[in-house]
Amino acid sequence: MNTLILGGARSGKSALAEGLALASGLEVVVIATAALRHDDAEMTARIAHHRDRRPAAWATVEEPLALGEAIRREAMSGRLVLVDCLTVWLANLLFDGRDHAETGIVALPARLNAEREALLAALAEVQGDVVLVANEVGLGIVPLGAINRAFVDEAGRLNQAVAAVCDNAVFVAAGLPLMLKGTLPAR
Repeated sequence: MNTLILGGARSGKSALAEGLALASGLEVVVIATAALRHDDAEMTARIAHHRDRRPAAWATVEEPLALGEAIRREAMSGRLVLVDCLTVWLANLLFDGRDHAETGIVALPARLNAEREALLAALAEVQGDVVLVANEVGLGIVPLGAINRAFVDEAGRLNQAVAAVCDNAVFVAAGLPLMLKGTLPAR
């Protein structure tokens, strides 16, 4: 069973995903998409915060780009794979080796489409449970800059595509889940 958990920054989406994983009673593998950069103290602190609140028994696999492949490798019967987070993964693909202040018409990297298709195919085929966390970034104002608008557009497309192949989809605001599709198990 695949579950997509959407929400804004600090909405409680990761806490909900972790609660579902813990309540499942299954072996848990976390696929962390944040790439640790030595020059980004704020991201380093965010990663540490997430690591510190997870049970020590949970395995962590760091995969910033080849997410579909990682899910295929880790998902199996009797195991829950927790992916945190799709939005960071998308940013890794979109901004890999490019200027963050790019202007004009943004050409999406070829790898972006290939990795998105690999992710969607993996979710449709794997055994076991997969819980995916993603930010809903399209609820605010339209951002300045072509690259920023491209990111918001691609995040929306990715969330729609993942929700379509998931059994469950939930939106989290203020720590409260709102079911969009399917049902969540008791936690």
